[in-house]
Amino acid sequence: MLSFLNRYATPLITGLFLVSLISGVALFFHFGSSYFHSMHEWLSMVLIVPFVLHIWKNWRPMLCYFKRPAFAVSMVASLIAALVFVYPVATGGGEGAGPGGRPAAFALVQKVMGASVGEMAAVLDVPEATLTAKLEAAGYTVASGDVSLTSLAAASGKSEMEIAAVLVAAK
Repeated sequence: MLSFLNRYATPLITGLFLVSLISGVALFFHFGSSYFHSMHEWLSMVLIVPFVLHIWKNWRPMLCYFKRPAFAVSMVASLIAALVFVYPVATGGGEGAGPGGRPAAFALVQKVMGASVGEMAAVLDVPEATLTAKLEAAGYTVASGDVSLTSLAAASGKSEMEIAAVLVAAK
């Protein structure tokens, strides 16, 4: 077992961290979200195993880190950074907050993406047939004008951001 730890803990952390890094950056910039979302979530969970193995393997040197002020400062800074994101949602407040404490613009976009193709055609003041044709030309399969944009994007293996780009260009 010790041989396994010595051989694989750090390389697995490095490889999985790189996957998490690249997929996280892609998600942040909304690039290929349909490809990276599940990968990022699942492989970040898998990263826990080699992380625990790495801590176990390096327990004695880690004890030295625990005793240094830099470790405590880093942990407190990390906690504060996390709370910056959690607090507004947890309190349901904040300027421009919508339902659930999310920014109102995000809540609006989620509502818009829940609209059907037919409803969105009316909002865009474009005939439904024209919007359907533009969506199909962009690689979406529109079986009915009653399907929501979110469902249409998911069924086509694309992100909501990708279908939004088609909608913006539809006029």
